[in-house]
Amino acid sequence: MTTPAYLFSPQPQPALPVVGSSAVFPVHRIYCVGRNYAEHAIEMGHDPNKEAPFFFQKNPSNILLGREFPYPAQTSDLHFEIELVVALKSGGTNIPAADAMSHVYGYAVGLDMTRRDLQNAQKKLGRPWEVGKAFEHSAPCTPIVPADKIGHPSKGAIWVDVNNERRQTGDLAQMIWDIPNQIRFLSELFELKAGDLIFTGTPAGVGSLKKGDKIHGHVDGVADLDVVVV
Repeated sequence: MTTPAYLFSPQPQPALPVVGSSAVFPVHRIYCVGRNYAEHAIEMGHDPNKEAPFFFQKNPSNILLGREFPYPAQTSDLHFEIELVVALKSGGTNIPAADAMSHVYGYAVGLDMTRRDLQNAQKKLGRPWEVGKAFEHSAPCTPIVPADKIGHPSKGAIWVDVNNERRQTGDLAQMIWDIPNQIRFLSELFELKAGDLIFTGTPAGVGSLKKGDKIHGHVDGVADLDVVVV
């Protein structure tokens, strides 16, 4: 069978470096869980006791590996959201929570950059969030640390400083839906695959950024992430 020729060269496969390896992690999809820390849900005007888990997606090409984050167009209210990122090595459908962690390859630290003004406008109109969430470079991320080196973090500090001032702080143990149940719930809606990333939610304290701001994010036992808005 003849392999069909592409009409034009396909875009490069997005990938993340892996700590301690020359191999890279090819990114398939990016899932983000919304309002997964109670205090953040409250600061966004929602009751965390009345919501089931929900997810939105970013594009694999939204990954940003460099230190410089270009301030995006069409917004005057760019927000940072620090998150633990889960990287899957395998997947499937209807994965039980008890089996979920066997599909995890490792972890990283990421930022869910958000054009909050555009997102809020879409919320009011009942429209999807892509213009607020899935724009270029909107997913800065560290290299992946394999779970066989650090285990599976379920507690520990997660925080972010902007210009050396603490802006967000929380603990992984404060997640409303833990990682096994995020994987279980997602796998009931989608067929999860090797290469999928899950941004697991952000603690309270999100806020606006301007050009020149320096962001330093941290998750205990995982990694530190440094980004400058340019």
